[in-house]
Parts: sequence; C-alpha cells; structure tokens
Amino acid sequence: MERIVIVTGANSGIGLALCERLLTQDSALRLCLACRNMQRAEAARSALLTSHPSAHVDLLHLDVGSVRSVLSAAQEVQARYSKVDYLYLNAGIMPNPQVDLKTLFKGLFSRNVVHMFATAEGLLTQQDRVNSDGLQEVFATNLFGHFLLIRELEPMLCQADLTSSVIWTSSSNACRSAFSLEDIQHKDGKEPYSSSKYASDLISLALNRHMNSQGLYSSVVCPGMVMTNLTYGILPHFFWTLIMPIMWLIRLFTNTFTITPYNGAEALHWLFLQKPQCLDPRSKYHSLTSGFGKNYTQPQKMDIDDSLSEELYSALIELEKEVKRKL
Repeated sequence: MERIVIVTGANSGIGLALCERLLTQDSALRLCLACRNMQRAEAARSALLTSHPSAHVDLLHLDVGSVRSVLSAAQEVQARYSKVDYLYLNAGIMPNPQVDLKTLFKGLFSRNVVHMFATAEGLLTQQDRVNSDGLQEVFATNLFGHFLLIRELEPMLCQADLTSSVIWTSSSNACRSAFSLEDIQHKDGKEPYSSSKYASDLISLALNRHMNSQGLYSSVVCPGMVMTNLTYGILPHFFWTLIMPIMWLIRLFTNTFTITPYNGAEALHWLFLQKPQCLDPRSKYHSLTSGFGKNYTQPQKMDIDDSLSEELYSALIELEKEVKRKL
C-alpha cells in the first residue's frame, strides 16, 4: 500500500534533506511538500525529481502561522488522499534573533563552549510579534498551527487497523525555564523559540496519551547543531565562516554538531524506519554525528511531566475553539 508522507517546511534545510532521504529509502511513497513559499516549493520539487525521476512529489500551500491557511490546507489534504501515514512537523521560525556577544565570546574560550553552541541557553533571544490572527507569531508557527493541523487531519491519521506517525522537529534549545503555562504564547518573555519548542515536547506526550489507542503516535526529534537558513539568520554569514573551523574541531569532542542538513535529518529518517508503537513517548530522538562523520540516532529522556503536558493540551483545545469562533 502506498504510504503518504507530508513534510511541513520542506523547501530547504532539514526538511528538504529529509525528503531526499525518504525518497532514497522508498521511491514508491507519495511525498507532499507543505510549504508557505510555493516558488521555493516548486524549486525543491524539481530538485527532488531530478534525483528521483519516477517519484510522486506533490505540493501543498501551507502557512502554519495562519489559521485560515491551516484549515484550507487540511481540506485540500482530505480531498487528495484517503489517509496520512507520516506527518513531519518541521516548519519553524526564529524572527529577529539577538545574540549576547559578550556571553558568546566569553563562552568560546570556556569549558562550556559545546553546551553553549548546542543549546544557545542564556545566549539567544528573539523579538516576537502578533500575527493577523492575534496570536504570537512564533507560538502560532512553531506550535499552534501544527497542533491545529493534527486536529483537522485526525480522521486521516486515526484509521482502523492502521498506525500513523506525527514527528515534531524540536530543538536542544527547548528549555523548561523558558516556558510558562500562564503565558503559553510567551507574550511577556524574550525566548519565544525556546518556549515553543519545549511546548511541542509537552504536546507530543499529551498526543500519545490521548491518541495512541486510535493508532496515532507522536515523537520528538532534535536535529543537533545544524547550519540552515534559521542558523545563518542568527549571526552574519561572515561570522559563521570565521568560526566554522572551531565548530569542526569541537565536533571531534561532541556528537551533537551535525552541521549539515543531511546529518540533522538522521533521526527524522530513522523514525521512518521504526514501528511507532515501539518508541518511547517520553524520549527525544537526537540526530548525532561522530567526529569521523558517522550518523546515528539516540533517545534521551525529556524534562517533561504528565500534568503540565495535559494542562497545555487543554489550553490549546480551548484556544482552537476560540480562534474558530472568530473565523
């Protein structure tokens, strides 16, 4: 039976690398690139078909930061396909990142340099804004839009005698200290990216608790320290060029510096090969690369608890009702 795979944010970086790896693994699957920019999506599709001429690659216009776009895209998916086997929630934004340069340079010459680059904890902040739906942009794009997409596609993800996988691209920057249940959109903080990624970890756990009995399984992935458009937006390109030799050197001592999108997609690809019911819902699956360039996946327990995840799940359900009433 043909497997249907949808990847959000598939036109570049880790998303595009994942698509390439999936088609190499199974050229018979039907791959749907769900992207905000259709011109870039078409270019990605052409690139994939160049290396896989017989592949089935569809395009779907989807801006997960827009409620109307998510609802429209979900209707389109329901019209095209009878089911969804894999839903990769990879799209994400980090607007207007600000780096504490003093902390950065101090960290470069300290024993914490690896941890600093791997998590950006205490180093990286962002300036968020409100979108056209009245939601905080990072929260809407990285978390709520994806949550709403799952809810809309639930009939296609939960079918008798079938299993489906929902796979979130999280981050090592997902810190409990950045998240507050009283401010789930992170209106009052300066680390909306970290907050949204920690929230996705929580929601994945809640989805498993609510949906496993219906055949839907949720997993969370950390791609490691990867050079993508998101990363290059943090600091000027020339700076990354200057410190790249240091990063390659650090990779000899840590396995979290995956660096390339292909390496960063390792855990995403690995999960495609697993039976979802055999995975640990409390673990985040990390893409890792050894100093000699060997890629592998390793689970690590997440700093999450059932009560917090359940409260966030309930809050998002209520928010879903609210935004739909406004529409």
